[in-house]
Amino acid sequence: MELRRLEQAAREAQDKAYAPYSGYQVGAALETDDGRVFQGCNVENSSFSVTCCAERVALFAAVTEGARAFKRLVVSANGRTPYPCGACRQALSEFAPGLPITVVNDDGEKHEFTLGGLLPHPFLFGGESA
Repeated sequence: MELRRLEQAAREAQDKAYAPYSGYQVGAALETDDGRVFQGCNVENSSFSVTCCAERVALFAAVTEGARAFKRLVVSANGRTPYPCGACRQALSEFAPGLPITVVNDDGEKHEFTLGGLLPHPFLFGGESA
């Protein structure tokens, strides 16, 4: 899928975010190797520790539908640039350690990374190497 279409899917998900506490709406679009796109948005809770980020919502939706191989992730947000948090980086690394990630904000600022560049040493159960 074209990057532009994934950005649009991320922005559509961003509009659905539930962020009454921070006001920081984040959307994600995760493309699978077979071309499917799964969207996610952040879902806040008054008990902040149970809040879930857009990236993990998209990942969990994809895994629920049987997806295990991923091609690209786009994350969008209002305001500051939405770099994935450490928990999202770790969760994504379970499936796609070299995943290309594009982050965009409402000001049009865009950055591209790989997951390995953002998380060079993920936790691996039993100390296996990636």
